[in-house]
Amino acid sequence: MITLSSLIERAQRSEHGFLDIQQAADEVFDTYSPAQSLEMAHQLYQSDVHQARCLAVFLFGRLAADTPDCLAFLRQQVSRDADWRVQEILAKAFDRYCADTGYEQSLAVIADWLADPHPNVRRAVSEGLRIWTGRPYFRDHPEAAVQFLSPLRHDESEYVRKSAGNALRDISKKHPALIEAELQQWDFNDKRVPQTYKLASKFILKKLT
Repeated sequence: MITLSSLIERAQRSEHGFLDIQQAADEVFDTYSPAQSLEMAHQLYQSDVHQARCLAVFLFGRLAADTPDCLAFLRQQVSRDADWRVQEILAKAFDRYCADTGYEQSLAVIADWLADPHPNVRRAVSEGLRIWTGRPYFRDHPEAAVQFLSPLRHDESEYVRKSAGNALRDISKKHPALIEAELQQWDFNDKRVPQTYKLASKFILKKLT
């Protein structure tokens, strides 16, 4: 039997990386019913131990495709968590939702999250789906990934701009011409754009030198 206290104790031993925390979440999901897993996730998320909250977020991600309230909780509550490690798992949870739902079927949700006023929600998408063109649908439609990421070039949050720039850089490895064409359209009069451009163009500029 997996108890709440044993889960928190196990999670707390994970000081570096999230693999064992994810495995613990998978064991809960495979052992209990969705309703029981959801109840345990909510209890874990009340913990002061950040690793326990990370475990909870993994569970919410596993449940989100079939439980709309979980996706809403991730967006409205988890995105406000002050711990950066919890935000890393939020990105993974959002990607899990898209994978379970189907990336093409998730396009409207992706767009909606990217339009959210909270930077942690936007960043969960740009970071969670990396490498974007390694995901189904975007693998065959890299231009769609660029269309989602490009507007973040002048995002008010440096945190989001950095994630978007790195994601575009990832895409440029296999699709340099696509990224180069996109970058040529950017307006550098906006003082926030150069930072994103520097990240996005890293591999392209190396090829030119």
